[in-house]
Amino acid sequence: MTVRDPVSAPDSKGRPRRITRRFPLFTRDTARPEGGGRAAARDAPAPARQWPVLAVVLLVGLGLLLTALDVFRWGTLLIGAALLAGAALRWVVPDVGMLAVRSRFTDITTYGILGLSIVLLALMAQPKPVLEIPFLKDTLHFTVS
Repeated sequence: MTVRDPVSAPDSKGRPRRITRRFPLFTRDTARPEGGGRAAARDAPAPARQWPVLAVVLLVGLGLLLTALDVFRWGTLLIGAALLAGAALRWVVPDVGMLAVRSRFTDITTYGILGLSIVLLALMAQPKPVLEIPFLKDTLHFTVS
C-alpha cells in the first residue's frame, strides 16, 4: 500500500485515512453550493437554465440604467429590490443555478442585508428624503463637527 498524500495513512484494513484535520496542499475538486444545480432541465437552453440569476441581473441593470438617466431614487430602489428578490429566490426555489454562491443561509443573509441597506439608503437620500431617522442625523452632526 502506498500513501499518496502526506496527510493520509492506511487504517487497519489498508485503506487510506486522514490522520490530521489539515486540508491537503492541493484541492482536487470543489463542492457545489447547496441549491447550485440547474434551475431548469438539462435540455433547456442556457438562459432558461439560469433564470434566477438572469432575473436579478436584469433588474439590477435596469436600476443602473434608471440611475444613469437621473432617476436616482427609483433606480437605487430597484437595485435593492433586486437583491431582496434574489434572497427570496434563494430561500424559496430549491435549485437556483448560479445564484447559489455559498451556503443557503449565507446567500440569503448577504443578499438580504445588502438589499435592505440599499433600499434604506435610497429612501434616506437627499433632497426630500422619504425616510428620516433622527439618530442618524445626530450621529452625522457629531462626527462632522
